[in-house]
This record gives sequence, structure tokens and C-alpha cells, in this order.
Amino acid sequence: MGIQVVMGATLQCSFGVAPSSLMVIPKGPPTMAGGPLAASIMDFAPMVNILPFGMCTSLANPTVAAATAAALGVLTPMPCVPVTVAPWAPGSPTVLLGTFPALNNSSKCMCAWAGVISILNPGQFTVQIP
Repeated sequence: MGIQVVMGATLQCSFGVAPSSLMVIPKGPPTMAGGPLAASIMDFAPMVNILPFGMCTSLANPTVAAATAAALGVLTPMPCVPVTVAPWAPGSPTVLLGTFPALNNSSKCMCAWAGVISILNPGQFTVQIP
């Protein structure tokens, strides 16, 4: 059984150097879970829902690749700007928030720069969902 993810959940990118927070913007009537706003798989907008992870270390990121090339091949992290283009997956198969599956703590989101964004802390621990 998974745990419902809410506003303020702690996120981590596999190429980020620091954790980040999930921001939830209600789509329709707000749904609360254990106090804060509940998240759905559609809460994936970069710089709106998913905030930066400090510095990025992925060579798939053009700014990191350019800085690394300028440093003669020494990996040079650059500021993170998440580029998420698809919703969180898989989400909850049976719990819907409006018309979208609820976001549980085992879901992942992909960054275009090859990072895998995962949920470190769902923000609450009382509401469980499949």
C-alpha cells in the first residue's frame, strides 16, 4: 500500500545535488490528505510543481556539458532547471483526484536531462492509497 503524496513532499533527482519540494496547485475543488493539499500525477510542471534540485550533474543537460567541456572534461555542475514533460508514473490505479490518478510515494517522474525524480518523503503518513 502506498502513501498519498501532498503539498510540501520532499523530492530528489538522481542528478540533483539537493532535495526539493513538491508544490500542489488545486485543479478544481481542493482535496486534502492528512492536512495539506493532495497531489495527482498531473502535478509535474517544472518550476511550478517541481522546483530545482540545487545543481545538476547530468551530462545530458547542455549547460553541464558545455561547462564540463570548458573545464577540459572535469565534471562541472550547473544550476538545475527541471525539464519534466510527462506526468508522474504510475500513480494510483483506483484513487482519482478529479479526473486524474492520485500521486503515491512510489511514483517517479522523468527529467529530459536523464534524471529520475523520486519521492523521499510524501509529506504525510496517515492516508494510504494503492
